[in-house]
Amino acid sequence: MRSFATLITACIVAVWIGAISLIAVQNAAPIALKFLAFQTIELPFGLVIAFSVMLGILGTAIAQPLLGLLPNQNDDV
Repeated sequence: MRSFATLITACIVAVWIGAISLIAVQNAAPIALKFLAFQTIELPFGLVIAFSVMLGILGTAIAQPLLGLLPNQNDDV
């Protein structure tokens, strides 16, 4: 069962990488993000999306052990 979960995870990551690359090719115009009084430098839209996904994955990977959301190791059959 664990190998199936790994396969599903790999497929999801592959779809995300494909979607980001497609968006990056179609939207090469630089954008600047604005939040309150702060503004970033102009970056390509695909790069902004890639950084956002990367921060989301890392944030989730860090938050799960801290919040105790990981399943127990004994649940694996």
